[in-house]
Amino acid sequence: MKRDAGPRIRRVDAAVIGASAGGVEALGLLFAELPAQWRLPLVVVLHLPEAHESRLPEVFSQRLPFAVREAQDKAPVAPACLYFAPPGYHLSIERDRSFSLSCEPPVLFSRPSIDVLMSSAADAYGPALAGLLLTGANEDGAEGLHDIHRAGGLSAVQDPAEAQVPTMPEAAIARHAPDFVLPLRELRALLLKLDAAHHHAP
Repeated sequence: MKRDAGPRIRRVDAAVIGASAGGVEALGLLFAELPAQWRLPLVVVLHLPEAHESRLPEVFSQRLPFAVREAQDKAPVAPACLYFAPPGYHLSIERDRSFSLSCEPPVLFSRPSIDVLMSSAADAYGPALAGLLLTGANEDGAEGLHDIHRAGGLSAVQDPAEAQVPTMPEAAIARHAPDFVLPLRELRALLLKLDAAHHHAP
């Protein structure tokens, strides 16, 4: 389901994505067979136990034909790359579009926090940002996605009826009316359109 007629696809300079319970499987479907000429930076917060080393960059680098890495403090957000937040740190994007890691207290029991990433990215990118919120068992991300929406960015949520755990997308929908509420296959098509717009904009 979409809002009437749906918003126009426009150029964005990055997409930030949040997920929790069921998120690895959801991301696998969302990123399935993305093309080698991909350019749009993708930045992901997936809730993981802090004590566990994340194998997400390793797992997804085997599936994708472009760079996949863990976000590093003070590194610029580069095109043609999928970034994962390291476990145990909040990941922010600064106004100069570089990453910042911090050990501030958890937000909604989560560190990294989806809200922290999305709200900081909304400040850095304004309307040139897309935010996607997927399956999850708490309300982290609802406020951050709303901040993206208020900054003029594009907001999209996985259809709760399809989500493995619908709490997170339902909380986002309760907070504001997202631009898109779609199953993963259509969210993937949306990402492809955003990347095409990123390629072809002047």
